[in-house]
Amino acid sequence: MRIFIMRHGEAQHFAPSDAERPLTAQGKTYSRQMAKQLASHLDGQLDLVWISPYLRAQQTWQAMSEELPVPNTLMTVDDITPYGDASQVADYLKAVIALEKPQTVLVVSHLPLVGYLSAELVPGLQPLMFRTSSIAAVDFHAEGEPSALLWQENPVDVVQPNHH
Repeated sequence: MRIFIMRHGEAQHFAPSDAERPLTAQGKTYSRQMAKQLASHLDGQLDLVWISPYLRAQQTWQAMSEELPVPNTLMTVDDITPYGDASQVADYLKAVIALEKPQTVLVVSHLPLVGYLSAELVPGLQPLMFRTSSIAAVDFHAEGEPSALLWQENPVDVVQPNHH
């Protein structure tokens, strides 16, 4: 099965609180772009989506959702904020996977959690660096062989042509 770990899109720096920082226009554009890339790996099926309650993660999912299959289960998970405990989140995710046996899971969260979570799921992996809207794909095995990092993709900068 596949676990896709994503960092939210680029967010504005100023808001009443960190939890309320909205996406920038570029954050929405790049999140949509990454959703199209992700869709090409999904085979028309998305079983479980976990989203941080923070506004920028919720807006990242909103921007992506038009490009992706409708998930069987969509959950806002309070434990996956920037300050979440990666080992607890990994244990919770593994328990849900064992119970519900999804084939595809998308987690939309934040640094540093996304980096530590990838390392928790893949033995021997150093925590990955994630640019905004970056996605890492983990080939996850519940028991037996170890899980592996399949790929990590970043949004591609779209250069606007200069008009003279």
